[in-house]
Amino acid sequence: MNKKIAVIKGDGIGPEIVTEAMKVLDRVAEIYGHTFEYDQLLMGGASIDVNGIPLTDETIERCKAADAVLMGSIGGDTNTSPWYKLPPERRPEAGLLKIRKSLGLFANLRPSVLYPQLAGACPLKEEISSRGFDMLIMRELTGGLYFGARKTEEIDGVMTAIDTLSYNENEIRRIAIKAFDVAMKRRKKVSSVDKANVLDSSRLWRKIINEVAKDYPEVTLEHVLVDNAAMQLVKDPAQFDVMVTENMFGDILSDEASMITGSIGMLASASMNETKFGLYEPSGGSAPDIAGQNKANPIATILSAAMMLRFSFDMSKEADAIENAINNVLDNGIRTGDIMSEGMTKVSCSGMGDAIAAAIK
Repeated sequence: MNKKIAVIKGDGIGPEIVTEAMKVLDRVAEIYGHTFEYDQLLMGGASIDVNGIPLTDETIERCKAADAVLMGSIGGDTNTSPWYKLPPERRPEAGLLKIRKSLGLFANLRPSVLYPQLAGACPLKEEISSRGFDMLIMRELTGGLYFGARKTEEIDGVMTAIDTLSYNENEIRRIAIKAFDVAMKRRKKVSSVDKANVLDSSRLWRKIINEVAKDYPEVTLEHVLVDNAAMQLVKDPAQFDVMVTENMFGDILSDEASMITGSIGMLASASMNETKFGLYEPSGGSAPDIAGQNKANPIATILSAAMMLRFSFDMSKEADAIENAINNVLDNGIRTGDIMSEGMTKVSCSGMGDAIAAAIK
């Protein structure tokens, strides 16, 4: 199978970690008889340096012409980089907002996985961390409180701020369908998080989720109030498979889930539209303090590439091969600096990429 991948290496450690993901993808292509064609593009600070803006229309069109986008980290040191002396609409992160809107990326998928080999890095009690966990939080990305009408004004002599939380049934239905589709590729359980005991938007959310669930009889559905969900994430994260929720709740819960894994360098993410097209990137930042030093952990980006194979290309065997290779490498005690512990073997960014590629079968 031939697939065209738009590659945006980005800034900071981005070029290093994406290079290792491409190395692993090339190994997958070799073993499984595929061809991956890469169209390398600029975005963020790298694009500002060349084009004067963080994202060009040409880059957007070339992304649309690809089967998926693989991206590294965007941005730099906000205190020292000249990029942050520019107006907000010309700074690196403005490119992220624009590309999400231009590609119609409404569903953010963020896996939170605690590998048994890294249980010691988890801040939870050992009785919890020793069981490990593997969940995926799906956050609606383009609606809700963050995109509603807002204003600050004086009312009867008192300064008052108003933010509007709104969702329509179509916005809810499309994220629900995406959540159930993903659950069918995992353990067939969906936990829908809302605040239906208080919010009208959540009551509509729950109604539409229930309607969509009828089309997926194999998937178990549960409804969880957001305050309870936050507690359950630190009490028993292993109970969750796919968690789907609205924009603000997802923003908060996905950050909580990332902390309990112990290292953000292990966390992949994807943003998808209504087709199988997606943009795949690590959850972490550009880490300018270690850029160019071959120290970064590329596992999050490599796992993002595995998500691309699974969700955009329907290559589940190949995605499994990458994930199994990462497990084997961790079993063998190979670590980058951020996950290093006594008795393990410390490797560079490229060394980790080499080890994972060699372990793919």
